[in-house]
Amino acid sequence: MKKIALLYQAQQAPTINGITKSMKKGGLSDSGADMAFELSKYGFIVITPQTSPNIENDLDWVFPDTEDGILAAINKGADTFWLNTMLYKNHAIEKFMDRGIKLIGQLPAHVELLGNKYYMNDLLRNQNIPLPNGQIVSKGNSSFAIDELQFPLVMKPLRGNQNLSKVDDYRALENVLVQSFNSKNYGSAVYLEEFLEGQEIIFTVMPAGEYIIDHREVEYVRPWCLPAVQLLHHPNGFASTDENEIVKQSVVLEDDELYSEPVFKVSQFCRKAAEIIGIKAPIQISCRANAKGKYFIFDINLEPNMGAASRPHRQESDSLIMMAARKIGWQYIDLLKNILSQSWKADSKVLI
Repeated sequence: MKKIALLYQAQQAPTINGITKSMKKGGLSDSGADMAFELSKYGFIVITPQTSPNIENDLDWVFPDTEDGILAAINKGADTFWLNTMLYKNHAIEKFMDRGIKLIGQLPAHVELLGNKYYMNDLLRNQNIPLPNGQIVSKGNSSFAIDELQFPLVMKPLRGNQNLSKVDDYRALENVLVQSFNSKNYGSAVYLEEFLEGQEIIFTVMPAGEYIIDHREVEYVRPWCLPAVQLLHHPNGFASTDENEIVKQSVVLEDDELYSEPVFKVSQFCRKAAEIIGIKAPIQISCRANAKGKYFIFDINLEPNMGAASRPHRQESDSLIMMAARKIGWQYIDLLKNILSQSWKADSKVLI
């Protein structure tokens, strides 16, 4: 039986090309503790820092994603690590990939590579995935081809989704570019993308593998989607970055819309995108419709929140993934068990 340890982000991720992704509150230790508690409650062997963890103390349940933290978990018997943290090339977990451990999560180097929006979008666009028109703008370059885009536009950092800006005309764009390059949030380049006015939905895409659904074993030979969740509230044109607020203002689509042609089509493109990326664990893909109702993929989150209303004091902490999972009849433990069954054998050869 697997001996599972949950990791959380205990240190700031490295700055990449001048961009530092801000840490989430607690380094996702709260959702990691939710998972550890739920698995232990149902008889799984969960290795924890404390022998008798306090149900309300997140750090009693999860190990820091440092070299010392991972080694401490291994010394306590852990052979499977759930990477509930921010990943990047040369992450501490890579130093232990020659020890035969199993992992739940993406390959760290791939997360860093695909975290660059320009690289990711170029990769997917070349495979005919529908994406909004976009281009990169570098600091000091005043000759970018704005004629190729139509206002309104969204200015995004090349990594992460903090500090998004919507601009309605060229003058506003010039101003926000100056402000951005004078700050420390964007590095030396930003990504400009056409703003989509329509409905926003998010798909959780699961990796290929064997799953238990409705008490039956189902094999998926390629990635597949949980039902889409609609985000209802967009102050200033964007969804909140607070996961709890997002969940409160979201609903799973009803069947008639889930199986409508526009939603079905984009769900197939989400599956294809996940296949191109080569996912090893669940990801979330955000899609938004244009004025004509056609959906485009505009963001891919390789490290989605996995929290849920597991512990008594966390009854309002469901994630979007949990909302979608309930639509197919899964409880929290069902979701975790099915993801756990997709764990993969770590090998130092895959670091390249």
